[in-house]
Amino acid sequence: MGKPRETFSKKEKEKNRVKKRKEKEAKKEERQANSQKGAALEEMFAYVDENGNISSTPPDPRKKRTINVEDVQIAVPKQVEMLPGEEIRNGTVTFFNEAKGYGFIRDLETQESIFVHITGLVDPIKDNDKVTFEIEMGQKGPNAVAVKKAG
Repeated sequence: MGKPRETFSKKEKEKNRVKKRKEKEAKKEERQANSQKGAALEEMFAYVDENGNISSTPPDPRKKRTINVEDVQIAVPKQVEMLPGEEIRNGTVTFFNEAKGYGFIRDLETQESIFVHITGLVDPIKDNDKVTFEIEMGQKGPNAVAVKKAG
């Protein structure tokens, strides 16, 4: 029977294993030395100040604000029905892509950007045209319909 051969790579692998084991032991000892086990309960508390920031000191009770429960809105607010006088609006086409068939109109009153689809056009439009339109609520928000070029 021949004697087992110990090659250079086997020796290197064994050295690396021993080195990793020692590093792991050192990290474990360091964690145990720096652990805060048994620290006072007050040292582990975190507080939220009046601005919503986390701090280690309790908030000042003099800065406490009271909030009326009825003023808190959790749900989406109900949509207000539009008055008959507000139906026809004026705006400017900020972007319109004829190839894709959609664009956006900036309402002159509210400065709101409103989506417009090619199916909602009466007259062909292009960028920077002055238009009149009506608003209709779509699945994702307000859509401009009956879009005409303004005289």
